[in-house]
Amino acid sequence: MVFKDFRFLVILRVMLLLLAIILLAFLLQQAKHIITSVILGGVIVFQVYDLIRYVERTNYKLTHFLESIRHSDFSTSFSDPGMGKSFDQLNQALNDVIQEFKSTRTEKEEHYNYLQTLMQHISIGVIAFRRDGEVDMINNALKRLLRITFLKHLSELAKVKEDLPSVLLSMKSEDKMLVKLFIQDEFLQVSVYATMFRMRGEDFTLVSLQNISSELEEKEIESWQRLIRVLTHEIMNSITPISSLAVTVNEMLFDHDREAPSLKTLDDEDIDAVETALKTIQGRSQGLLNFVETYRNLTRVPKPNFRYFPVKELFDRNLLLLKPKLEQHGIQCSCVITPDNLMLTADPDLVDQVVINLVLNAIDAVKNRVNPLITARALTTSSGRVIIELIDNGHGIKPDIIDKIFMPFFTSKKEGSGIGLSLSRQIMHLHKGTVTVKSLPGEGTTFTLTF
Repeated sequence: MVFKDFRFLVILRVMLLLLAIILLAFLLQQAKHIITSVILGGVIVFQVYDLIRYVERTNYKLTHFLESIRHSDFSTSFSDPGMGKSFDQLNQALNDVIQEFKSTRTEKEEHYNYLQTLMQHISIGVIAFRRDGEVDMINNALKRLLRITFLKHLSELAKVKEDLPSVLLSMKSEDKMLVKLFIQDEFLQVSVYATMFRMRGEDFTLVSLQNISSELEEKEIESWQRLIRVLTHEIMNSITPISSLAVTVNEMLFDHDREAPSLKTLDDEDIDAVETALKTIQGRSQGLLNFVETYRNLTRVPKPNFRYFPVKELFDRNLLLLKPKLEQHGIQCSCVITPDNLMLTADPDLVDQVVINLVLNAIDAVKNRVNPLITARALTTSSGRVIIELIDNGHGIKPDIIDKIFMPFFTSKKEGSGIGLSLSRQIMHLHKGTVTVKSLPGEGTTFTLTF
């Protein structure tokens, strides 16, 4: 309808205003029409005011639209029938935006509900809290784990364990630890892992807690069984020939046919045989003592004396020490440190033991290869942890034994003691780090130390 069109009405109002102004100018020339002029002046002022309001209706509409978005009121709709094509397009655009916001909000709510359902469904306890300890979110698994019904502030966890709130508050991103809890006379070993994130301009810490008591017990039993098998094997290898030789020497020295055993008369050949048997017994006994002493050394790793030192010093010191052995086998060794001034907080003496052991293993792996090469590389991860890699192009480790190489006394070498890698893992554990291995048979091996 043309009579409702915005342009038509604006033009009409302007023309009426213009006519009123012309009429007012005419009346002002006639002194006898003063009252009429005053009334007409008031009409002109009203026309100007009404025209301004009419033209600004778009601004009011936009203000209403923005207020609706601000207050998340997406029930509003805009329409101006017969106001013209431009208004139809504006209203359509505003309604489309409102609908898009409504769809986005619905999608966010569905996504939030999905994450909430997922968070409450998982069996690992999860808690998110602010820097001041105020709890933002906690799932049902954590409530079951800690035997609590609700939690508003971390300080309330003091009734579970006195230092638990301070432990959680002190955790940084990527921190891991094992916490021991006694809850209702039940002993729990809980693995705690933290990560940090920022939301709504505020820092939050997200911590997961998982009871791994049964897993640890299972692994402990498995470790004991493996260790007992190794110990039994080594001890039996020594005891069996000792026992057999002891019986042989007993029969050679004593005559048991009489009521009271008596010494036999031995010729030179018998004396040599007895001497040889006794020396064998002595050798095997000494070997068994050495084995026990080696085991004692494995269980007596000293606590680290931490220092802050350049990784370059670590590489230079150990490669200088092993330089004669590397040159003996014609092995090329290279070092790559990124950045050049990379620093490490560790016990340099204990880390030396680990690096020397891994380099010696690498030398043994590449010494019979063409163009033998060992690479020592140090770098930092995105989370700020220091990584040292020792890479060789040796024969690699067989897939069927790679999961056993860190077991105490396990070795694939003829002259190996089998404690080097186990000792290295213990040292890295004391540094709150890890030692891992990747290997491709025929291509090489990479040992990674993560501090």
